[in-house]
Amino acid sequence: MTDANTSESALPPLVVNGQYVKDLSFEVPGAPAIYSDMQGQNPNIPIHVDINASGLAENTYEVVLHLKVEARLDDNRAVFIAELAYAGIFTLNVAPEHVQPMLLIECPRMLFPFARNIIADLTRDGGFPPLMIQPIDFVQLFRSRMEAAQGEVAGNA
Repeated sequence: MTDANTSESALPPLVVNGQYVKDLSFEVPGAPAIYSDMQGQNPNIPIHVDINASGLAENTYEVVLHLKVEARLDDNRAVFIAELAYAGIFTLNVAPEHVQPMLLIECPRMLFPFARNIIADLTRDGGFPPLMIQPIDFVQLFRSRMEAAQGEVAGNA
């Protein structure tokens, strides 16, 4: 088959062109005392997730998965703070109505295992047990984002 005979439907719907660490930060503000202070305590470790997508060229997008982890002791002292922006460049060959779900569900789903591994290595190399982030439900995250957007539109009407 030649390029002239290739139809759009023959193109893969999603192509990963590349992925990379866009930004990475790790700090242990209370070191070295925090290592002994946390003996026998399990820190609270909330994980904040955000996804941004932007167009680069026709059908090509950058998707950035942001993870922010702030481990704190019960007295609210920071144990460690990790922030990661892990990005990928994707080419989408889908109908326009499927672009947003692909960018905010499928693309971050593909990036997540790599970002999770980076956070685990980062916390381990920082002197803590590796933090293994549980799988994220990107479908629910997308739904929540859409509901919030609809609520803002309804509130502005």
